[in-house]
Amino acid sequence: MIFHRLGLILNREARRGVAPSKTPLLPRLRKKGVRLIHNNQKGFTMIEVVLAIALTGIITGGITMTIFQVFDGNTRTSNHMTAVRQVQNAGYWISHDAQMAQDVELEWQGETPVDTKFPLNLTWAEWDGTSHQVIYTLENMPGGPKQLERQHLTYDAGGNEIGNETTIVAQYINPGVGNTSLRFTDGVLTLTVTAKVGTGSQEASETRVYEITPRPSM
Repeated sequence: MIFHRLGLILNREARRGVAPSKTPLLPRLRKKGVRLIHNNQKGFTMIEVVLAIALTGIITGGITMTIFQVFDGNTRTSNHMTAVRQVQNAGYWISHDAQMAQDVELEWQGETPVDTKFPLNLTWAEWDGTSHQVIYTLENMPGGPKQLERQHLTYDAGGNEIGNETTIVAQYINPGVGNTSLRFTDGVLTLTVTAKVGTGSQEASETRVYEITPRPSM
């Protein structure tokens, strides 16, 4: 490129009949905007380029991993908070109804204290003859977990149904053995409930145990 520009300058002066300038060539070239490369100027070697690319990759990978860990940790924390709310909701509603109950029925109960399963059937009567029946069941959710449903039936003094309401009180319930169960011994209802939210590294689980004493029969 330098020699090409030099040739253009000399040819232009020759065509115009101008004698070659006495100004040294180097200042003339610099005046024309030609950048000269000296022998002592060095570029990047291949090793330096490879090391720079490798270092850039390491830094980028570290930043990406940090962002992923922060995101993963935030998601796991959010899942744990959700699991805590679910077991608290289950404990609140079952405790509330069991403390009112005069009769507690489980799906199966042997002579020895063993863990039993849902449904949980709680009944009690009011002073005016109105009676209540609350049935707790575990129903399927999409993806495998269970949701705890509460069905509240109300009857008048004549035994006629006057109310029937079903609500979901908790979700993401883990029904596995040792995770969620019921036990009713010595007049005490023990509820063990576990909620599990998320999968893989984002999975969070919470387990609570509640002991409720129903009121005595009237």
